[in-house]
Amino acid sequence: MFQIRIHGRGGQGVVTAAELLSVAAFMEGKHAQAFPSFGSERMGAPVVAFCRIDDKEIRTREPIATPDALIIQDPTLLHSVDVFGGLSPAGYILINSSKDFSALGIDEFVAGFPPGHARAVAATDLARTHVGRPIPNAALLGGFAALTGVIHLDAVSAAIRERFPGPLGERNVAAATAAYQAVMAAAREEVPAC
Repeated sequence: MFQIRIHGRGGQGVVTAAELLSVAAFMEGKHAQAFPSFGSERMGAPVVAFCRIDDKEIRTREPIATPDALIIQDPTLLHSVDVFGGLSPAGYILINSSKDFSALGIDEFVAGFPPGHARAVAATDLARTHVGRPIPNAALLGGFAALTGVIHLDAVSAAIRERFPGPLGERNVAAATAAYQAVMAAAREEVPAC
């Protein structure tokens, strides 16, 4: 089972991101579940959502304490909430930021993960460019597909189009595709030339 925890703030589409991720997994013939955990239910308050993906039926229902991957939609949470709690030492980290890990103050922490398992992608900037609004969730799902390979960009795009038919869906697919390409380009830059 692959477990994902998504951290963000109210209004950033955290819950929708988990739901879209589970729909994308279903579209690939996998079993999935998605559910949120709310604190104070207001715009800007910290929000956590969870998604599990597996090849067989998922029976567990509790919140994810030991995720295989983290999607962090708001980098202001990095030093105010224990977003990294329970993350597997071989886990994946995707952060919505145009800053590098040093500027975010987490370079030493992410250095302990396998190469290519931690990425920052400017998802909010991509959302502003392609969607016209600073909601990073769809872009981050494209980045997640590139980072982990757990789901594919085609399934993410199909889930977005199903949830948001028409021009809004296409703009979100464009943001997801741009984030996917950015993460893939970063991975290619890390590969040493032969």
